[in-house]
Amino acid sequence: MNHFFAYIFRMKYIRRWSMMKNSEDENLQEHSLEVAMIAHCLALIRRDIFKVLCDPDKIAVAAMYHDAEEILTGDLPTPIKYMNESIFNAYHSIELGSRDKLLSELPEELEEQYTEILYTSEWDKELYVLIKAADRLAAYIKCMNELKFGNSEFKRAMVQTKEKLDKMKLPEVEYFLEHFVPSFRLSLHELEGGEE
Repeated sequence: MNHFFAYIFRMKYIRRWSMMKNSEDENLQEHSLEVAMIAHCLALIRRDIFKVLCDPDKIAVAAMYHDAEEILTGDLPTPIKYMNESIFNAYHSIELGSRDKLLSELPEELEEQYTEILYTSEWDKELYVLIKAADRLAAYIKCMNELKFGNSEFKRAMVQTKEKLDKMKLPEVEYFLEHFVPSFRLSLHELEGGEE
Protein backbone atom coordinates (compact mmCIF):
# COMPACT_ATOMS: atom_id res chain seq x y z
CA MET A 1 0.00 0.00 0.00
CA ASN A 2 1.32 3.46 -0.94
CA HIS A 3 0.22 6.43 1.15
CA PHE A 4 1.61 9.30 -0.98
CA PHE A 5 -1.72 10.64 -2.22
CA ALA A 6 -3.47 10.05 1.09
CA TYR A 7 -0.90 12.50 2.49
CA ILE A 8 -1.09 14.90 -0.48
CA PHE A 9 -4.88 15.14 -0.21
CA ARG A 10 -4.44 16.31 3.41
CA MET A 11 -3.12 19.63 2.10
CA LYS A 12 -6.63 20.99 2.60
CA TYR A 13 -6.24 20.60 6.38
CA ILE A 14 -3.11 22.78 6.64
CA ARG A 15 -4.13 26.34 7.44
CA ARG A 16 -1.97 29.21 6.18
CA TRP A 17 -1.39 32.64 7.76
CA SER A 18 -1.97 31.13 11.20
CA MET A 19 -0.51 34.07 13.15
CA MET A 20 -2.87 36.56 11.53
CA LYS A 21 -6.58 37.26 11.74
CA ASN A 22 -8.00 36.27 8.36
CA SER A 23 -11.23 37.50 6.79
CA GLU A 24 -11.06 34.43 4.60
CA ASP A 25 -9.15 31.30 5.63
CA GLU A 26 -6.71 29.82 3.16
CA ASN A 27 -5.47 26.25 3.17
CA LEU A 28 -2.36 24.73 1.62
CA GLN A 29 -4.27 23.01 -1.19
CA GLU A 30 -5.90 26.25 -2.35
CA HIS A 31 -2.58 28.06 -2.11
CA SER A 32 -0.73 25.37 -4.08
CA LEU A 33 -3.24 25.52 -6.93
CA GLU A 34 -3.03 29.31 -7.05
CA VAL A 35 0.78 29.19 -7.10
CA ALA A 36 0.72 26.55 -9.86
CA MET A 37 -1.61 28.68 -12.01
CA ILE A 38 0.47 31.82 -11.50
CA ALA A 39 3.78 29.98 -12.06
CA HIS A 40 2.40 28.51 -15.29
CA CYS A 41 1.41 32.00 -16.44
CA LEU A 42 4.82 33.45 -15.50
CA ALA A 43 6.48 30.71 -17.53
CA LEU A 44 4.20 31.42 -20.50
CA ILE A 45 5.06 35.11 -20.21
CA ARG A 46 8.75 34.23 -20.14
CA ARG A 47 8.46 31.92 -23.15
CA ASP A 48 5.86 33.64 -25.33
CA ILE A 49 6.32 37.33 -24.55
CA PHE A 50 9.99 37.60 -23.59
CA LYS A 51 11.07 34.73 -25.90
CA VAL A 52 13.15 32.90 -23.26
CA LEU A 53 13.14 29.10 -23.47
CA CYS A 54 11.15 27.57 -20.64
CA ASP A 55 8.71 24.71 -19.93
CA PRO A 56 5.45 26.08 -18.44
CA ASP A 57 3.96 22.63 -17.84
CA LYS A 58 6.99 21.43 -15.87
CA ILE A 59 6.91 24.60 -13.78
CA ALA A 60 3.18 24.23 -13.09
CA VAL A 61 3.59 20.66 -11.85
CA ALA A 62 6.54 21.54 -9.62
CA ALA A 63 4.54 24.49 -8.25
CA MET A 64 1.60 22.24 -7.35
CA TYR A 65 3.93 20.40 -4.97
CA HIS A 66 6.15 23.33 -3.88
CA ASP A 67 4.93 23.19 -0.25
CA ALA A 68 4.07 19.48 -0.08
CA GLU A 69 6.38 18.93 2.89
CA GLU A 70 4.10 21.18 4.95
CA ILE A 71 1.60 18.32 5.05
CA LEU A 72 3.93 16.81 7.67
CA THR A 73 5.53 19.96 9.13
CA GLY A 74 2.61 22.36 9.07
CA ASP A 75 2.99 25.92 7.79
CA LEU A 76 5.64 27.58 9.93
CA PRO A 77 4.86 31.32 9.96
CA THR A 78 7.36 33.42 7.98
CA PRO A 79 8.45 35.56 10.96
CA ILE A 80 9.46 32.39 12.82
CA LYS A 81 11.01 30.63 9.82
CA TYR A 82 13.29 33.58 9.08
CA MET A 83 13.90 34.69 12.68
CA ASN A 84 17.53 33.61 12.50
CA GLU A 85 19.80 31.40 10.45
CA SER A 86 19.76 28.52 12.95
CA ILE A 87 15.96 28.26 12.86
CA PHE A 88 15.92 28.56 9.07
CA ASN A 89 18.56 25.82 8.63
CA ALA A 90 16.89 23.51 11.14
CA TYR A 91 13.50 23.96 9.51
CA HIS A 92 14.99 23.41 6.04
CA SER A 93 16.45 20.12 7.28
CA ILE A 94 13.03 19.10 8.63
CA GLU A 95 11.46 20.00 5.26
CA LEU A 96 13.95 17.78 3.43
CA GLY A 97 13.14 14.92 5.79
CA SER A 98 9.43 15.45 5.15
CA ARG A 99 9.97 15.30 1.38
CA ASP A 100 11.93 12.06 1.82
CA LYS A 101 9.06 10.64 3.90
CA LEU A 102 6.56 11.51 1.16
CA LEU A 103 8.79 9.93 -1.49
CA SER A 104 9.02 6.75 0.58
CA GLU A 105 5.24 6.45 0.25
CA LEU A 106 5.44 5.97 -3.54
CA PRO A 107 5.96 2.84 -5.60
CA GLU A 108 9.65 2.54 -6.46
CA GLU A 109 8.92 3.02 -10.17
CA LEU A 110 7.51 6.53 -9.53
CA GLU A 111 10.08 7.77 -7.02
CA GLU A 112 12.47 9.26 -9.59
CA GLN A 113 9.80 11.43 -11.24
CA TYR A 114 8.43 12.70 -7.94
CA THR A 115 11.93 13.28 -6.56
CA GLU A 116 12.53 15.67 -9.44
CA ILE A 117 9.22 17.43 -8.67
CA LEU A 118 9.61 17.62 -4.87
CA TYR A 119 13.26 18.68 -5.01
CA THR A 120 12.98 21.28 -7.79
CA SER A 121 14.18 24.00 -5.42
CA GLU A 122 17.38 22.07 -4.72
CA TRP A 123 18.67 21.58 -8.25
CA ASP A 124 16.86 23.82 -10.69
CA LYS A 125 17.26 27.37 -9.39
CA GLU A 126 16.18 28.97 -12.68
CA LEU A 127 12.92 27.02 -12.64
CA TYR A 128 12.38 27.55 -8.94
CA VAL A 129 12.73 31.33 -9.16
CA LEU A 130 9.45 31.48 -11.10
CA ILE A 131 7.76 29.28 -8.51
CA LYS A 132 9.07 31.51 -5.71
CA ALA A 133 7.80 34.56 -7.62
CA ALA A 134 4.41 32.89 -8.05
CA ASP A 135 4.35 32.06 -4.33
CA ARG A 136 4.99 35.72 -3.50
CA LEU A 137 2.40 36.91 -6.02
CA ALA A 138 -0.19 34.60 -4.44
CA ALA A 139 0.70 36.05 -1.03
CA TYR A 140 0.46 39.58 -2.41
CA ILE A 141 -2.98 38.85 -3.87
CA LYS A 142 -4.08 37.32 -0.54
CA CYS A 143 -2.97 40.51 1.24
CA MET A 144 -4.82 42.66 -1.33
CA ASN A 145 -8.01 40.67 -0.82
CA GLU A 146 -7.76 40.90 2.95
CA LEU A 147 -7.29 44.68 2.74
CA LYS A 148 -10.21 44.90 0.27
CA PHE A 149 -12.37 43.23 2.94
CA GLY A 150 -11.23 45.83 5.48
CA ASN A 151 -8.69 43.66 7.30
CA SER A 152 -5.75 45.97 8.07
CA GLU A 153 -3.89 43.04 9.67
CA PHE A 154 -2.37 42.38 6.23
CA LYS A 155 -1.18 45.93 5.46
CA ARG A 156 2.45 45.37 6.52
CA ALA A 157 2.59 41.89 4.94
CA MET A 158 1.44 43.39 1.63
CA VAL A 159 4.17 46.05 1.69
CA GLN A 160 6.86 43.51 2.61
CA THR A 161 5.69 41.05 -0.05
CA LYS A 162 5.70 43.76 -2.72
CA GLU A 163 9.24 44.74 -1.72
CA LYS A 164 10.35 41.11 -2.09
CA LEU A 165 8.70 40.92 -5.51
CA ASP A 166 10.42 44.12 -6.62
CA LYS A 167 13.82 42.85 -5.44
CA MET A 168 13.43 39.80 -7.69
CA LYS A 169 13.66 42.13 -10.73
CA LEU A 170 11.83 39.66 -12.96
CA PRO A 171 10.15 41.08 -16.08
CA GLU A 172 7.59 38.27 -15.87
CA VAL A 173 6.53 39.48 -12.43
CA GLU A 174 6.33 43.10 -13.57
CA TYR A 175 4.18 42.01 -16.52
CA PHE A 176 1.87 39.97 -14.24
CA LEU A 177 1.59 42.85 -11.76
CA GLU A 178 0.72 45.29 -14.53
CA HIS A 179 -1.68 43.14 -16.55
CA PHE A 180 -3.41 40.82 -14.05
CA VAL A 181 -3.14 42.07 -10.47
CA PRO A 182 -5.23 45.28 -10.78
CA SER A 183 -8.34 43.17 -11.48
CA PHE A 184 -8.14 41.72 -7.97
CA ARG A 185 -9.10 45.14 -6.58
CA LEU A 186 -12.46 44.97 -8.40
CA SER A 187 -15.76 43.59 -7.21
CA LEU A 188 -17.55 40.93 -9.28
CA HIS A 189 -19.90 43.63 -10.54
CA GLU A 190 -16.93 45.73 -11.70
CA LEU A 191 -15.29 42.70 -13.33
CA GLU A 192 -18.46 42.25 -15.37
CA GLY A 193 -18.29 45.85 -16.58
CA GLY A 194 -20.66 47.48 -14.11
CA GLU A 195 -19.84 50.59 -12.16
CA GLU A 196 -19.82 50.76 -8.37
